[in-house]
Amino acid sequence: MTATQLTVDGPSRGGKDWRGGRCASQNIIPSSTGAAKAVGKVLPSVNGKLTGMAFRVPTPDVSVVDLTCRLEKPAKYEDIVAAIKEAAAGPMQGVLDWTDEEVVSTDFVSCK
Repeated sequence: MTATQLTVDGPSRGGKDWRGGRCASQNIIPSSTGAAKAVGKVLPSVNGKLTGMAFRVPTPDVSVVDLTCRLEKPAKYEDIVAAIKEAAAGPMQGVLDWTDEEVVSTDFVSCK
């Protein structure tokens, strides 16, 4: 949840975003985000190649990315997972993480 979200249904701030006026504590609310642009600034090789959206969920911390991409060449799922794990242990450590465990968002709050 964010400071601008309402705790009960009502008009959104500015009145232009109907979903933004819905009760934040009981809804998953699709929203815009600047995360894709930020990733492009950190990883210039993907700059301009990503779009994104956010899901506002009633959780105090942690975020998730549901990444969909079109690959230039075929790749196996296992190879993609290995690349993500390698990045999480190397250059993206502290930014990107991976787990096969059955966890929920609060399990990641203390991750470093």
